[in-house]
Formats: sequence, structure tokens, C-alpha cells
Amino acid sequence: MKGAGGFGRGLWAGMGCVMLNAADPSFLSDLEGHLPQGTLRPVAPRYLEEPRGKWRGQGAAVACPSTAAEVAVIVRACAAARVGLVPWGGGTGLVGAQVMGAGPVPLLMSLERMAQIRAIYTNENVLVAEAGVILADVHKAAEAVGRIFPLTLASQGSCRIGGNLATNAGGVNVLRYGNARDLCLGLEVVLPDGAIWHGLQRLRKDNTGYDLRHLMIGSEGTLGVITAASLRLFPKPAAEGAALMVVRDPAAALRLLALAQARSGDVSAFELISGMGLRFLAETMPQIRQPFGEVPDWMVLIDLGLATGSPEAVLGEIFEAAQAEGLVQDGLIAQSGPQRAQFWALRETIPLANRAVGAVSSHDISLPLGEVAGFIRDADQALAGIGDWRINCFGHLGDGNLHYNVFPPKGEKAAAYQDKAAAVQDLVHAMVMARGGSFSAEHGIGRLKVADLERFGDPAKLAAMRAIKQALDPLGIMNPGAVLR
Repeated sequence: MKGAGGFGRGLWAGMGCVMLNAADPSFLSDLEGHLPQGTLRPVAPRYLEEPRGKWRGQGAAVACPSTAAEVAVIVRACAAARVGLVPWGGGTGLVGAQVMGAGPVPLLMSLERMAQIRAIYTNENVLVAEAGVILADVHKAAEAVGRIFPLTLASQGSCRIGGNLATNAGGVNVLRYGNARDLCLGLEVVLPDGAIWHGLQRLRKDNTGYDLRHLMIGSEGTLGVITAASLRLFPKPAAEGAALMVVRDPAAALRLLALAQARSGDVSAFELISGMGLRFLAETMPQIRQPFGEVPDWMVLIDLGLATGSPEAVLGEIFEAAQAEGLVQDGLIAQSGPQRAQFWALRETIPLANRAVGAVSSHDISLPLGEVAGFIRDADQALAGIGDWRINCFGHLGDGNLHYNVFPPKGEKAAAYQDKAAAVQDLVHAMVMARGGSFSAEHGIGRLKVADLERFGDPAKLAAMRAIKQALDPLGIMNPGAVLR
């Protein structure tokens, strides 16, 4: 890089020992001379926002490279000048990893121009996608060859596969297919020194030393920039079906899960929905049709994907067996694809209703399945001791991931309760950890949960994480302040 000697102005002592510089006009001018015209762009408002409105980011410019080689040029420039680099995927993350609100103004990087499906190996069930491909477009490319890519999220129309991997996204099909890391065979990554790791293998077995793929997945842009990935595809189920079943409580829902899995090995998703979630829908989106005349306290959404047979028949058998055991009181079985889609639309609209109501404190937690029912019971009781709350507990019960969100009383605003938000979060997270759970199930650490990681993280693990960060990114330029302080 030319002119690197001019990048030493405005040194800033970070929260650790790293000294970073702002991406000033001199840096941007020099970098622009090493990139194709139009790669550096002004910062549009969307790059500085995140869905929950907890932070507003900053950025001197947005770099929009179109190749891994251009990403490498940008990273090398940031390393030479000690300028922070904040990757921006689809902007849908909920823990602030994509926005940096404090410190020297960083350079932002969006891979939205790297949006090519590089190859599809149908007989191998592998698709190679660049990091900027929108998740829904990965789905379409897989469907075009009679396959599915099972990572399914509410934000799939705007989130990008690089961000999905950087955060190890979960979603509704983890029960059957696993998290994002389970769906990735290989990666192409630009490391913090600008070197390109060409790791786009299509191998199921590769024991050739440390697995850098799994190190990069879930690292939230703090160890490198994912530029492409080899993704696992799966045969498309011949028939899919869904059912809503009313259960008396979460303990009965867990027994129903075991029964459903015993009756069919093809359960793709098993979602817990609380009555509070349905009431929030009625309160904020009355146009949405409620599935039952009387709002139940608890229900589950079961989704099946079969290679042969009728999902409606299998779901009917599950319902009858569960009813005989006293686990379910009512139910609806989708009789068509559109009706199945309506069931899922109901489930996926609940987070929008939550946002409209306004939470005092939201929690993305996971628990061993045997601890779920006890946690919900005890947490509800404990929270009642510090306030009058409405609690919407819902989520991916099949893999133990709950979204346990706490709201003010009806008619009141969350802003009036912000003085209690920290106490609510501390109580919930402490109770989760006491039961062997996690305070971050699928959203990551980002900037929101750095303090929680320091409080609850295993000391040996934290020391190893810091050693890895220091070894790969000694200058601390990669997404400064995310994951590790």
C-alpha cells in the first residue's frame, strides 16, 4: 500500500491494549486508488442501523468489493493503517455485531456485490455460494435442481449467507438438519493479514489439522471475512405437512416431541407458541386470523417432511396417540401447502408483534430439554417477584432454544421500565446458566452480550478465545469490540 506512513494520525487506546485509527479522508483516498472505481461508497443510513434500534453505528465509507482479491486489498490496507473493519451482511443481526457505535470511525464492508452461485454439484449435494448471496436465493438455486438448503429464518429474504455463517445462524430446522455450521463443508476466507484461505472443499471427511472452518463460523467477523462457502444440500421431501396442537403446558409439549419423534423420524421442526404470543398478534395485528376460537395457553407447531407417505396421516396418528395420553386438547392439521404456509406465517409474525408491543428485555436462550419446563415455571415466578410483567415465551423447542421475552403490562410502554431491564436480564440469564443452559443460543454475542460472556463464560475458554484473537488479529482491526471487549 502506498502512503501507509500517513495513516498514523489520531491514535486511540481501545478497551484492551490495541491502538486504532479512524478511517480518515487520507486513508480512504489512498485505498480508493487500489480498488476498481465505485468500490468505496458513501454510508447510506441502512448500514448504520440494526433491527432493534439499540445502537446507531458509524462508518467513514462502505467498501463493496466484488472479488475475494479485492477484499484482501481492503483488509491489508486496514491492517497497514490500523483502521477497524466492520463487516455488514444483510443487517438483520440482533446483537449489534454489524454496528460499531463508539471508538475511531471504522471502514464498513458489505459483500452484497459478491452474490454469485459459483457452482452446484447436484450428485454431491453441494452448492458453492459467495458470501453476499441472499439466503432466499440459495433456497431458489437449490430448488431449481430438486434439492433444499434447509437453513430457514424469518429474515431469509434479506439476510446473506456470509452473515448466516459468521453468526452460526439457527432457525426452525435445526432439529433435523443442524445449525449453519452443520450445513457448511468449506469456506473461502480473507484473514486479518489479507491472506486468502482457499478452503472451499466439498469433503465430508478432512482430518488435516485444526478445523479453521468451524473456527470462522460463529466468529462474527472478528477473525476474518467469509467470502464464499460450500454448502450442503439435501433431497427435497416428497411431501410436507404441518399441524398446530394445543398442549396443557411446556412439559406436555416435550412429551409430545418425544412421541412425535418416536412415531416419525421425519420431524423437521417443533415450535413452542404461548398464548401471550397469540394475544400480542390480536393486539397489534387484528387482521391475522387466529387458529383457535379461544386462545390456548400453549400450543406447538409440528412440521414434517416425508420421502414417502402422507404427512396428514402421520400427523393424525401423532395427534390421536397424544390425545390418548392426555398431552393435547385440540389441533389443526394443514390440508394443503397454502394452509401449511399460513401456520408458519402465524409463527413467523410473532416477533413482529413483539416488536410492536415493545419488550423491556429479550432473551435468546437454550436449555437442556429436560430443564425447559422447570425453567419456564421458575423464571415466571421469579420475575413476578420484581414486577408485573407479560411474558412471551416461544421458540424452537425441538432443539431447546427459547425466546423468553419480558414486556410491560398492557397499555404501558417499555421505556417506563428501562430501570428494571438490567435486573430482568441478569435474573433470566443467571437462571438459565444455573440449569446448564446458554444465554446466547442462535443470535451470537455481538456487542450486546460481551459483558454476559465475561460474567458467565468459562475462564479457560475465554483465555483460549483471547489467545486465538491475538494470534490471528494482533492489531485488533476485525470488527473491534464484538464478541471480545
